[in-house]
Amino acid sequence: MQVIHDFGRRGMRRPSAGDAVDGSPKNDGGPPERGGRVRPARALAQWWRRRSTAHRRWLVIGICLALGAFGAGGLLAVDSFRAGNGPCDQTPTDITTSDYSLDFTVPGGLMPDRQFDGQKAQLHVHRVQPKYEHGRCAQTPVKAAVLIHGRTVPGPVAFDLKGADQDHNKLSVQAGLARAGIDTFAPSLLGYGQSTRFKEGLDNADNASLRAFGAGDSCAFPEGCDRTHNPVFPLDQQGTKLQTNPLAGHRYGHSSKVRFATTDVWVRDVRQVIDDAIAKAHPTDGKVTLVGYSLGGNRVGRTLFATNPNPLLPNSPATIAKVDRAVFLSSFFGGTTEDKVPTNGFVSFPLTLTDRQGTFDGWKLASGTTDQDCPGRIVNGSQDQTWKQSMQEDGRGKDWGGTDPHHPDGLNRSPTFSSYGWNNEVAGQLAVPTLVIHGIDDGVLPVTNSTTLYDHLPVTMTNKVLVQIKCASHALPTEGCTGDRCKPPASETVYGQAPDTTWAGPHATLKAALIEWITKGTFDGATTGKFTVDKSGVVHH
Repeated sequence: MQVIHDFGRRGMRRPSAGDAVDGSPKNDGGPPERGGRVRPARALAQWWRRRSTAHRRWLVIGICLALGAFGAGGLLAVDSFRAGNGPCDQTPTDITTSDYSLDFTVPGGLMPDRQFDGQKAQLHVHRVQPKYEHGRCAQTPVKAAVLIHGRTVPGPVAFDLKGADQDHNKLSVQAGLARAGIDTFAPSLLGYGQSTRFKEGLDNADNASLRAFGAGDSCAFPEGCDRTHNPVFPLDQQGTKLQTNPLAGHRYGHSSKVRFATTDVWVRDVRQVIDDAIAKAHPTDGKVTLVGYSLGGNRVGRTLFATNPNPLLPNSPATIAKVDRAVFLSSFFGGTTEDKVPTNGFVSFPLTLTDRQGTFDGWKLASGTTDQDCPGRIVNGSQDQTWKQSMQEDGRGKDWGGTDPHHPDGLNRSPTFSSYGWNNEVAGQLAVPTLVIHGIDDGVLPVTNSTTLYDHLPVTMTNKVLVQIKCASHALPTEGCTGDRCKPPASETVYGQAPDTTWAGPHATLKAALIEWITKGTFDGATTGKFTVDKSGVVHH
């Protein structure tokens, strides 16, 4: 909180209708000087004479109190740390949450559909930060992290899921990091959550997929046909997902006929949020840790690609210099270094939809592992909460879907895209210390992704760690543990937890690993190496 704002509410005159835009009084009768303007000293004197005696008294008292408490520079200070001999807090006493938007203009040529060139847009950012009741002690470092979500679920849902596990431990990644003193920023990238989706883009249900083209690109339907280059963007969602709500039994042609984004669209977003996080958090080293979850790993990897040739994203090394460490969590990995047209062409529509059940696919286990092997993995209520928050973030999609025109089931909207820029070549030139975390039983993106990624990091990189966790799926950040398997042998201790405690589950291991990596650049005290976390939460080298 800025002291000047608080003081203004309590002691200073509110701007009136006759004030200038900045809140200062207008020249309302004094003699004009030098082009009709009143000299500052005379204007202040005039303003002071117009105040009542009581108002003058409170102004003087307020100024004296502010100067006494904060010093003359305190009225302009933004940082919350407490210097001097007064009480201060070395660790947070609480956390605070805020949401805001970053404005920007879409650069010409950045998006596949040129109708969006030059349009005004916003990125929604969800921030969870530590709070210090008596002010942060000057010697306590400030750390900040930017968390990048994956393909379908926006930032606030992926990283600040409400609810608790079987032992009443909060599931939220952001809350866990904030309580450890780390300021976290989780944006919803363009096309997701409360960020801009465009009237002629994802806000238009007509831009969901139509039926497939026939042989030789023939189309037998008047509204048109579609193609897809990736099964995660299925065809005919107008007929299967939207036919009742909101299309009322019809199919319509698209107002946008290309994929919504490329990886570089979201690299631009990541750059903007990095700059904003540094400006707001004031990290001690002037840098942030960059975390990419699922497809977010692709976006983070491309952001850290020093030789990105896109002329709309110049000087990648300057962005990389603002990042102290990177984390790839259950990351997508592979594909081409640059955008390459598939043999049959890119997807021909911008909007794809996921229903409630499809959202829960993230919890599926890899072949060979069952829920009986990992009791307590799915925390009671976590899936329902994920869907609830997803619908809260998607103000339009919550009114779509279902077979009852009066009771829509809700659909989660997300963009189609082409992915590139995160593969062996790009990983081989990474320059920042890197932590790779993956669930061994991930049924969406195989654990081999993480091994391949780690093995292709530069041989010269001396600060790199691979952590693979048993009984963890792609929904690792929300997963718990119950039963005897959570009790480690008497001679062992659960990573990141107090001695003689049972494992809270993968979500707790993830938070502990992130906190150690962001604050120290180590995992279990090591700066490099490969580690496995077993079914009881114990680390094995």
